[in-house]
Amino acid sequence: MGRDASRDRLVKLLEPVIAGEGLDLEDVTITPAGKRRVLRVVVDRDGGVSLDDVADVSQAVSQALDAEDTMGAAPYMLEVTSPGVDRPLTEPRHWRRAAGRLVKAELGDGTALEGRVLTADGSGVDFDVAGLPRRIDYQDLTRGRVQVEFRRLDDADEDAEDGAGSDDGDEG
Repeated sequence: MGRDASRDRLVKLLEPVIAGEGLDLEDVTITPAGKRRVLRVVVDRDGGVSLDDVADVSQAVSQALDAEDTMGAAPYMLEVTSPGVDRPLTEPRHWRRAAGRLVKAELGDGTALEGRVLTADGSGVDFDVAGLPRRIDYQDLTRGRVQVEFRRLDDADEDAEDGAGSDDGDEG
């Protein structure tokens, strides 16, 4: 049985287990690691995933794998995690969860835009692009990627208003 077939079997087994924990299954990968394999299960949900969520899902996934013997006799290590910031935004739920974040979006016509996700609904995404609202339908989006921001501009403005923006500790 090929790698894709075993991945498909795992997805079919794990999706309802993970949904039962109130999360979405985002990805499943099996990677060789010496004499063992690493089964990596990526889960997410609106509002993010806590360490308690990861622990609960790990236990539920482990029990399901043991009951079905899906991984066979070869040893493996189970790793349950949430998606990293570099995960491409491809599904409506990904865009919805990126609300408030700065995103670079690739469009179907080969162009790209960078803007802050305002909202996302069943048909598309509303962006703030350089202060101007812009609506892009999912059919016109290929994917997006959250841009890493070390400090948002409005956070710096709030600090300046509070008088805390330039305090370097010298009183003198």
